[in-house]
Amino acid sequence: MLHSKIRAIFYSIVPSPYQRDLFAAIAALPEVNLQVNYLEAAVDDSPWPQKSLRDYERVLPGADLRWGSSRFHVNWHLPDFSDTDVVVLNGYQSFISQWILRTCADKVPCIFWGEKMVGAATGVKGQLQQSFADSLNNCQAIAAIGEKAVKDYSERYPDKLVVPIPYYCTLKEFQTDIPERPRQPVRILFCGQMIKRKGVDLLLSAFARLVTAGFSTKLILVGREAELPEMMEQLPEAATQHIEYVGFQAPDDLPKFFQQADIFILPSRYDGWGVVVNQALGAGLPIVCSDAVGSAPDLVEAGQNGFIFPAGDEEKLFEALHFYLDDPERIRTASELSLRRSPDWFPEAGAQRWLNLIQKVLT
Repeated sequence: MLHSKIRAIFYSIVPSPYQRDLFAAIAALPEVNLQVNYLEAAVDDSPWPQKSLRDYERVLPGADLRWGSSRFHVNWHLPDFSDTDVVVLNGYQSFISQWILRTCADKVPCIFWGEKMVGAATGVKGQLQQSFADSLNNCQAIAAIGEKAVKDYSERYPDKLVVPIPYYCTLKEFQTDIPERPRQPVRILFCGQMIKRKGVDLLLSAFARLVTAGFSTKLILVGREAELPEMMEQLPEAATQHIEYVGFQAPDDLPKFFQQADIFILPSRYDGWGVVVNQALGAGLPIVCSDAVGSAPDLVEAGQNGFIFPAGDEEKLFEALHFYLDDPERIRTASELSLRRSPDWFPEAGAQRWLNLIQKVLT
């Protein structure tokens, strides 16, 4: 039954600050009565400060089962959708998601919301993953997180309605006191875990070459230390003197580091989305990222507000950074273009996309 307000229930993994920004914008819509259920309160690799949940949010009791790098959530919760108009599932590797998709999808419309799928494992684990993925045939629509995910899901589920609804986050704080760019030395910012999957080793090597070439530049590293000490050992001392590591920072503290930067870089070998790219856009930064970053085709217009280089290609990464350092006026132009595009990436824009999709599914 359709209510005067659309009663929507979202199931998500964890109350990440970035998803919560979007949920707050959805909850503010006069057309929607929102409830958000999280499968767990926190995750080890993202130690965000705990903040009080809003009245439409709750964490379900449960546990997670681990198999290598994969996790499967088991929560003590069997929902009653008799008073619900639509259910949105952010993730399918959980007891709740599988139960809803396999037993409830004929009673209440279900929308799956996900990043591009990673290549399946082999053997028993691969068969289990495929079985989980097959359950998506029972949903009414797929909200794909970015254009790469749209292509992926459209190929896997050709009969499904697939629309792009990426991640959104609050950008207002990133647009306060934006400096006049470029400055000297030119400051390059990386924000994320210091691991090879994020391409930090490539960035350090390319940065060392820029220093050796005589450019006035500085590298600011924000995020968990992880593999950084071993990677730093490979660098010449002349380069390390121009690198500042500031450690993990709470989301509320990130804007000041983006304000200090002149260029943002995310050289990941794989990244399902990369919300830091949203933040870089909001801060008005030129953006250099690899083509393995899910948000790259959505947020970076190559040659305009940044560059997209082939993942793992240190030479192309070096060339992209060299392009900006060789003529800093290019930084000013790209910065203005990023800032001009940022209003389309406020949470309110994402909330409207969700409302449009939900209304389409319920029509």
